[in-house]
Amino acid sequence: MLACAKRVREKRYLNLSTAFKLPVFQASTPFFGKVRSAVNGLASIAAALQDTSNDFNGSLIPEFFGSLKKLKLLDLSNANFRGPIPSQLGNLSMLETLSLGGNGTVFNVGKLEWLSHLSRLKEVDLGFTNLSNANDWSQVISHLPLLQKLNLRDCDLPSISSSSLSLANSSTSLTYLDLSDNNLPSSAIYPWLFNVSSNVVSLNLSSNKLKGPIPEAFGNMKAIQELYLNDNLLVLAENQVRGDSGLNAIGKLPDFRVLDLGYNLLNGSISKSIGQLSNLHVLRLAGNSFGGDVISEGHLSNFTNLQVLDLSYTSLTLKFNTGWIPPFQLIQINLCSCKLGHGFPDWLRTQMEVLNPDVEISSIEYLDISASGISDSLPYWFWDKFQGLSYINMSFNQIRGTFPTHSIDISHLDLSSNNFSGPLPHFSLYFGSIGSINLSKNKFTGSVSPICNFTGAVSLTLFDLSNNLFSRVVPDCFGSFPFLQALNLGDNSFSGSLPSSLGSLTSLEMLSLRGNKFSGVLPSSLQNCAELKFLDLSDNELSGEIPMWIGQKLSSLVFLSLQGNQFRGRIPHQLCGLKYLQILDLSVNKISGTIPPCLNNFTSMVKKVSLDRRIELHLLDKPYVESLIDVRYVDEALITWKRTKQNYPQLGLLLAIDLSCNKLRGEIPEELISLQELVALNLSRNFFTGNILQKIGHLRQLEVLDLSRNKFSGNIPRSLSELTFLSILDLSYNDLSGKIPTSTQLQSFDPSSFSHNRGLCGPPVSPNCSMVESPPGKPVVGGEEDSDDQFMKWFYICMGLGFVVGFWGFCSVVFFKRSWRHSYYRYLDSAKDWVYVSFVLLKTRLVRRIKGVSTRSGLIRTATEVGGEEDSDDQFMKRFYTGMGLGFVVDFWGFCGVVFFKRSWRHSYYRYLDSAKDWVYVSFVLLKTRIVRRIKGVSTSRNALKQVYCAKRVRKKRYLNLSTTFKPWILLVFKAVSKLV
Repeated sequence: MLACAKRVREKRYLNLSTAFKLPVFQASTPFFGKVRSAVNGLASIAAALQDTSNDFNGSLIPEFFGSLKKLKLLDLSNANFRGPIPSQLGNLSMLETLSLGGNGTVFNVGKLEWLSHLSRLKEVDLGFTNLSNANDWSQVISHLPLLQKLNLRDCDLPSISSSSLSLANSSTSLTYLDLSDNNLPSSAIYPWLFNVSSNVVSLNLSSNKLKGPIPEAFGNMKAIQELYLNDNLLVLAENQVRGDSGLNAIGKLPDFRVLDLGYNLLNGSISKSIGQLSNLHVLRLAGNSFGGDVISEGHLSNFTNLQVLDLSYTSLTLKFNTGWIPPFQLIQINLCSCKLGHGFPDWLRTQMEVLNPDVEISSIEYLDISASGISDSLPYWFWDKFQGLSYINMSFNQIRGTFPTHSIDISHLDLSSNNFSGPLPHFSLYFGSIGSINLSKNKFTGSVSPICNFTGAVSLTLFDLSNNLFSRVVPDCFGSFPFLQALNLGDNSFSGSLPSSLGSLTSLEMLSLRGNKFSGVLPSSLQNCAELKFLDLSDNELSGEIPMWIGQKLSSLVFLSLQGNQFRGRIPHQLCGLKYLQILDLSVNKISGTIPPCLNNFTSMVKKVSLDRRIELHLLDKPYVESLIDVRYVDEALITWKRTKQNYPQLGLLLAIDLSCNKLRGEIPEELISLQELVALNLSRNFFTGNILQKIGHLRQLEVLDLSRNKFSGNIPRSLSELTFLSILDLSYNDLSGKIPTSTQLQSFDPSSFSHNRGLCGPPVSPNCSMVESPPGKPVVGGEEDSDDQFMKWFYICMGLGFVVGFWGFCSVVFFKRSWRHSYYRYLDSAKDWVYVSFVLLKTRLVRRIKGVSTRSGLIRTATEVGGEEDSDDQFMKRFYTGMGLGFVVDFWGFCGVVFFKRSWRHSYYRYLDSAKDWVYVSFVLLKTRIVRRIKGVSTSRNALKQVYCAKRVRKKRYLNLSTTFKPWILLVFKAVSKLV
């Protein structure tokens, strides 16, 4: 298949780099034969493969390449090769460029001695190649006199021994050196480095284990222009903080352009002498701890050539005089987590000046001022001058403002967690670049219909409008976003049915629509989103049955929440096909039936596997040659964790099943015991029956177990005491019985965790079980009353409700029907007069009998006159009775309102009623016993009856005995009233 045009001796270059997708290169077995047969025609293959891409599907690097002795360039980078590097490549004595980088599974067997034979090498790229056994790498590199560029990034290089240092020769040709991501210590790299680095222009030592202060020897690299020391353990010595040496020595280098000291252990303050690095183009000090140091214009006034400024995550305070105009024109500004003050930085306006008035594009491409403490309105000039920006991040501030009416050109925009308001604007995304828009946690309002008119929507990969005030129906136009990977419309007020065009988002990995008013059934088109890992439809009004295709088509799901909807029917057994599932939340629905026994198919919950710590979208965009935009997006899971709803980003740390608040029945399947990595299990508020699984203690990782408000019976399994991580346990409101297993863990829970189980005993419910166990064949008096606790509570509630209905049924007629009200008042007046006259007559008779004086007629006249005076008080009495009725209503509802809505008071009230009932009952028994004893002469021990009462009260011993507390006071009040009468 390969055309032959020239002979091998005329071939000088062979480029097989990066992906070339032809059938002949797909299979490794037939590939080698094809290449061998085409050796005589390799001259034309260079032109054919120079601008194409190859994928060799994990093939071995052919050894016959070593026979092409006149080859000058061999590029096998990023071509998906694997296996060892053939030592025959050492025969290519004419080779000048060797590139094997980007093949992550390529490794070198033993030493690199074969590389030393290629004395004409000028460029070597072995990046991402495993060279862990190449102990001679430093010696070999030192023996390549013409070598100019060397890339050994992430090669797992071994440390340099002292013996190899003595054999190393100084090289004067090396200009580009990349030893990053190798975990090399300072002691291993510095001596060799300063021996070969006299002419180095660019040096990358990032992501190693360099410790201590920055060596002054860097100042001897007279040609150095770029120095990357980020992601190490470097510190600034005291003299370097003052600027006396170290950085000061580097600053004297005439052509020094790039200084990257990001993510080290630098602290202290930054001296203004850093301004001596006047030729700097790039300054990165991100990720260090400068302890709130202040940066003023004095630090930056000499940076006339500065293009990239990165001070993010340093907690530095930037204070510039009003009206200060920087001498530089920045391309990238990264001031995340710096303190810029409450006002919007006015000096940024000078960095957004238009370079070319014809196209109105500013110089700045990247702006990150997130979490910088700004609480101001966005200035009027911002939207007019920002055209040309590829990346804007102003999140986690308190910035106010609205979008302009014209279209906004952008690739990456993050305004989340601010106070922006107004309608959604029209966005225009740059063609050929991936895009992301995050407007979450603001106050945007109106419809989202403008999304149907986005320009360049095909580039959008992240779209987050959550936690705003958007409303109305979501438009059905998601077919315009074929590469969308994350969509979040949660916590708004959207209504209507879910758009069927969601099914066209075949690249979608995250979908969150929680906290809206979506209704109807799930669209079947959603099953086309086979890449979904995160699906949150909770807190809506969706209905219908849970579709079977969720378990069949969405097999990559890690998080599934349908909580707080109106789903009905059974749990489809097809859900068991979600082997990667870590969180399943079907709570607060109307699901019925039983739990499918196939839950042991949830592989991530059955055995310890490597889990996604978080469901994260990682976007890398390179819109320009010198820029790299890194966007990371994490959609937090909103779950009920330890009885409260929490946002939980670390999904890999939590494996949970929540089926609470449904209509599930039957017994818990035994297969549930297989989920040994399960952390939280909530089956509360259902109708489960049978015993709690005896082997539930095998779920060793359980931290939360809620089985409350079901119909479980039998004993609490002893294995439950083996759950050492258990922090939340609720077994209340069941029919459990027997002794609570003894363990430090179970006895530490509150008694309410076991309440309303009639047969449970032992700590923490009661001191022991002997006091509540009746002797065999001798039933305890009052035992039947204990079985009626639930009935009596409902009896008291219904009695109260009946009283309220009757009271208001009468009062409402009296208050609103005038004739009935007047008749009622007349009846009260007549009843009052009758009682009064009767009392007077009774008093007169008594006086007459005592004094013998007959004055009946006169007294009757006197009573009639007094009654006439009383008739004059009708209006007063009407007000009195009305006030008395209203007072009764207020007192009654004041008491009932507290009892109904305050759980602790309600329980105390119920316990008081139980105590009063028991007191009356025992008093009746004692009275009856005394009467029987006096009649029949039977001597019954009073102490025995007291034991009956105490045995009945053991279960309630820990509660406040209101009857015994108030009884003495009641007796005192009764005696006082008796004396007054």
